[in-house]
Amino acid sequence: MEDTYNNRTSLAKGAKDMVKEAKRHTAKKVNKVVDRATDEYSSHRNYSRFQDEEDEDEDFYRNPPRQDGEGYHDNEEGSSDATEGHDDEDEIYEGEYQGIPSAGDRKHKEGQVALGQPVSDAARDRKGLEEERQADEEELAQQYELIIQECGHGRFQWQLFLVLGLALMSDGVEVFVVGFVLPSAETDMCVPNSSSGWLGSIVYLGMMVGAFFWGGMSDKVGRRQCLLICMSTNGFFAFLSSFVQGYGLFLLCRVVAGFGIGGAVPIVFSFFAEVLSREKRGEHLSWLCMFWMIGEIYASAMAWAIIPHYGWSFSMGSAYQFHSWRVFVVVCALPCVCAVVALTFMPESPRFYLEVGKHDEAWMILKQIHDTNMRARGQPEKVFTVNRIKIPKQLDELVEMESESANRVSKFFFRIKTEIHGIYLNLMKCFNYPMRENMTRLAIVWFTLSFGYYGLSVWFPDVIKHLQADDYASKVQIHRNERIEDFTFNFTLENQIHKNGLFINDRFINMKLKSVTFIDSTFRNCQFDDVTSVGSFFRNCTFIDAFFFNTDIDESKLLDGTEVVNSTFTHNKTGCQMTFDDDYSAYWVYFINFLGTLAVLPGNIVSALLMDKIGRLSMLGGSMVLSGISCFFLWFGTSESMMILCCAFTTA
Repeated sequence: MEDTYNNRTSLAKGAKDMVKEAKRHTAKKVNKVVDRATDEYSSHRNYSRFQDEEDEDEDFYRNPPRQDGEGYHDNEEGSSDATEGHDDEDEIYEGEYQGIPSAGDRKHKEGQVALGQPVSDAARDRKGLEEERQADEEELAQQYELIIQECGHGRFQWQLFLVLGLALMSDGVEVFVVGFVLPSAETDMCVPNSSSGWLGSIVYLGMMVGAFFWGGMSDKVGRRQCLLICMSTNGFFAFLSSFVQGYGLFLLCRVVAGFGIGGAVPIVFSFFAEVLSREKRGEHLSWLCMFWMIGEIYASAMAWAIIPHYGWSFSMGSAYQFHSWRVFVVVCALPCVCAVVALTFMPESPRFYLEVGKHDEAWMILKQIHDTNMRARGQPEKVFTVNRIKIPKQLDELVEMESESANRVSKFFFRIKTEIHGIYLNLMKCFNYPMRENMTRLAIVWFTLSFGYYGLSVWFPDVIKHLQADDYASKVQIHRNERIEDFTFNFTLENQIHKNGLFINDRFINMKLKSVTFIDSTFRNCQFDDVTSVGSFFRNCTFIDAFFFNTDIDESKLLDGTEVVNSTFTHNKTGCQMTFDDDYSAYWVYFINFLGTLAVLPGNIVSALLMDKIGRLSMLGGSMVLSGISCFFLWFGTSESMMILCCAFTTA
């Protein structure tokens, strides 16, 4: 009797469990029909098809088909024992978000392979894993687009827009700093003409290397983390470059700052694009580019307001001089500091978290985006309906090292080597089908645009100065065959040429020589005391019994066979004696450049408004044609006004 009773009880439990399973599968099929109907007749977007596919896969692995009846009977008994004592209300369904798993659960599941699970990744070839990951990424791209549309476009995107815009503005400022300080820095640091070109190109060399390195690292470390490192590197070395005195150290600081700039620029656009829906992407990325122009306007305005003012500088003897252009470099580093502070309050890109398999972190950030936008719209009660997001297959690119031979140093260098190799492999994918053709075309277009735009940005302040220098040289005063005896020069001589002059017992005391050239002249028993010369030279002259005290007249200014007979030099000044009061064109150069940068802003606004209306290719092609025509007319520019007009149309 007791055995019969036990058999009846087991049969009853089994029947009860079978009824529960049937009800659950029936409800699932009904939900599928309802979801499909909702997709067809409602504008509301959901993600059931992604959940259903994963649910079916999990059902297959949890309840694999059996070949004999005994196995099926065993499964029934296991199911009955496992579900006994549970109500329908207490069940946790597969599509329900179950929170962040604890560390204990993860450790418990490691190394366990249940019956019916797929083969481990170690037993599969890498090509098959990459194909599986590519399929997962395509599915993720479709689902992620729907999720971003559900999150909406609102307060969160505008907050990130301002923060990333500030970062882009600071990068733009640092790029254009070079063009503004180039004429002044060359003179201040005694840079010869043969080496002056390095200052204009060294920043772009650092940007090229930085874009290659940090672009790949952002896929490994994260958009926000890499952007913080890039901005900190840029800000620190840009600030440091304002204090170094040597030309070599200044170049080193600028190239490292360029290394940070090159990484920040592409990351900013990738970061912002990953929180924008497809229909908003083109327009808002164009608006983001506007901050680059704002950075150029900021740099132009600061150069105009600071560099020509000599009073904003100090010196410690003649060896250490902190001129106003160095103050300008410090002021231009301030937006970078503000961008770093603002970026610390923003979350990481959710798309990056999904790419690296961090589902829970991505889900929480997407929920934050949704809730922030809904509260701003006055709909705080609206619920974020996403439960599960597709995660691409994760490929382990790091080989575990032997425990007995592993140490921190070797692991560090091994990881760096592996990450660089991974960046190289990702770069090579751009040159494989189907991206090879588009990559080549876009690279050519970007090269030509960068060559023209940045080339003009560096060249324009210098060419304006040369035009003004030609006009200045046309007004030179020429003195021939003059004889001056027992006269004291205690005033400034400017823009003069003295030929075949004779100076006897003359005194040059506390004076300046600005763009003055002495040719075939003789100085007898003359005294030079506290004399500063800028752009002044002595060509084929003769000094007899002359005395030089606290002057900057040295061999570099005694040219073309100049002879010094029985003369004394004491306490000569060191360094380049350049003051921006002597720079006759500085104020006008920076004011003109400021007006030229203002002309760029309308072109950026027009492109943002018309981007999605006339198409990206039409907008890009039309802009390049107009810029090419305007650049062609620069060849005929003979005046400052014509050069400004052509350059404004070219850069706009």
